[in-house]
Amino acid sequence: MTATQALTDTGARSWLPAELRDWLDAHAQALDEGAEDPASVLPRLAEAGVFRLGVPASQGGLEGSDAGDAIEAVSQLAEHSVAAAFVAWGQRVFIEYLLHSPNQALARDWTGPLLRGELAGATALSNAMKFLSGIESLQISARQDGDDWVLDGRMPWVTNLRPDGFLVAAAVTAPDGTPAVVALPQGIAGLTRSADLRLLGLQSSNTAALEVKGVRISPRWLIHADARQYLPQARPAFAGLQCGLSIGLARRALRQAATAGQGQGARGILAEPLAQLQAQVEYLSDQLIAGVREGRYVAEPWLLFEVRIALAEAAQQAVQLELQASGGAAYLKPAGDGFARRWREAAFLPIVTPSLVQLKTELAKRRARLAAEAAA
Repeated sequence: MTATQALTDTGARSWLPAELRDWLDAHAQALDEGAEDPASVLPRLAEAGVFRLGVPASQGGLEGSDAGDAIEAVSQLAEHSVAAAFVAWGQRVFIEYLLHSPNQALARDWTGPLLRGELAGATALSNAMKFLSGIESLQISARQDGDDWVLDGRMPWVTNLRPDGFLVAAAVTAPDGTPAVVALPQGIAGLTRSADLRLLGLQSSNTAALEVKGVRISPRWLIHADARQYLPQARPAFAGLQCGLSIGLARRALRQAATAGQGQGARGILAEPLAQLQAQVEYLSDQLIAGVREGRYVAEPWLLFEVRIALAEAAQQAVQLELQASGGAAYLKPAGDGFARRWREAAFLPIVTPSLVQLKTELAKRRARLAAEAAA
């Protein structure tokens, strides 16, 4: 399978082959409920070339593609299954970490297996992104032992921890107190994976907790020695790809609302709010991708926070419009199963780290600081 040359109804190039779209539609409910083997997702996404978007051709990527294309691909996945898109987000973000790492040996050894879906890449840097904004402290500490570090701590929520092979990125407090980013391979002594967490949805995403007790790592596993320098460069891809979940879900819910009841929603009282929300979603999507491509969010992360909040709220509004357009049919089984899944998917968007409450708190602090500076 390869990316199709067709255009989506938004005018963007479709990065998903027809076979993958059909498979996702047929298995979306099972992926959400955990009835589908999570191991079946990653190889299909890799075969479709989803992870190659935005990766330099010299490192196995698709020539001519960029980070904006990667965001669009995650958005298109989320139109069919947010669970699959969430897995793609974790995998592609880990690849992005390696692309920005000065540890060339680590990138050389692992980028290929990640692009081919032979290994799962799990990002446990949500804690680090919150640390960067001053929201919470790091949850893993390191002590020096010869040339090695010995790690202790916990990662309570990590996605894409495929039991038969994963590599997880974690932020740690280095022995000298500097926040650093490391990679931990499955099977290393002292790293223990819990059973999959019992989520309300997205259950086939291999989401679990990790205990870190006396994990010894050599410098070969260091992604970057100073997270304060590294994470601002990685954050636009981390949050930008995450926004793809909201974009795709909003698009699908709006499309369902427009066709519900033989199009009554699109022709009746809901026509105007549907059109307005669709225009808003596409405007925010364009702004997001332009900002990532231009590097705008590295120096101005608050602009990215505002887009992330607006898109998550738009996705929730879109699902609400789908409910109104569908009426009682949305509350019946099995006809309403797709709506019920999208309702659960929408409920996940405000709480995925960093949560909307955390982002709004940071924006409020910034506004207060600017007001105080203006008054001084």
